[in-house]
Amino acid sequence: MSERRLLQPGPVAVQRFESFEGGGRKLQFTLETGLSLNDAIARPLLAANLRAASLVIEGGAFAPFRYLMPALSTDGIHAAWYSEQYSPAGEVQLECGNVTFGERDGAPFIHCHAMWNEADGSRNVGHILPHETIVSKPIRATAWGVDSVAMVSEPDSETRFTLFHPVLREQTEEGAQGSRMIFARVAPNEDIIESLEAICRKHAMKNAVLRGSIGSLIGARYLDGSRVDDTATEVFVLQGMVSTNTTATQLEIAMVDTYGVITRGFLKRGENPVCITFELCLEEVL
Repeated sequence: MSERRLLQPGPVAVQRFESFEGGGRKLQFTLETGLSLNDAIARPLLAANLRAASLVIEGGAFAPFRYLMPALSTDGIHAAWYSEQYSPAGEVQLECGNVTFGERDGAPFIHCHAMWNEADGSRNVGHILPHETIVSKPIRATAWGVDSVAMVSEPDSETRFTLFHPVLREQTEEGAQGSRMIFARVAPNEDIIESLEAICRKHAMKNAVLRGSIGSLIGARYLDGSRVDDTATEVFVLQGMVSTNTTATQLEIAMVDTYGVITRGFLKRGENPVCITFELCLEEVL
């Protein structure tokens, strides 16, 4: 267990992760230009009757483009916070990113962490603002979702943030046809790899692949010996295989810290606690 912990403003929830499963579906589509990132993702997923999905997005571009970076808290309440809004000039080219799709205040809503290249040649990772960012060149999207679960963004008493978490909804016959998928949220200070393994054990899932998935960690400890000693970070999963045989679990991430330093690599088990939250989608591998 890592010694790195971050004191949160509210009472520690007894339940350290929330998870529900359902029959999964995979969708592939192109994000329509001229729409906000939020609308371009929401329209095809709502048409497919999905209220919980995890996506990988690749290629294409945005203009205008608005994003936030991780930052230390200055309000005396939250354990971490966001930077000011950044608005780079010109068209931004997307490399890749992950998205959680769900709802907030009864309307479709996304949470996106990604990597991109700006017109001045700089490369960045961060939190894309969904309504303010417009798709300017078509973007490839792959989505994994279940219709028996909704991801709902609601106030969280432990962190005092408004966060996505999974909620059960009524299953349709269409949604029950695919492979088993789990949608989950992990709470602060829990090791991300150990939590993934615990989620799989809860659902009697011996092996699973991570689909999309984003969150934050208290710095990082990588298998190659490198490390990030910052507190607040933004993270998205590049690839992950989870197994109840713990020696088989692997998790590769990309991360940016409060200084704008980008790192990537495979995480050490037991040494990477969640900062605020981690939103996950796992698909069973038979």
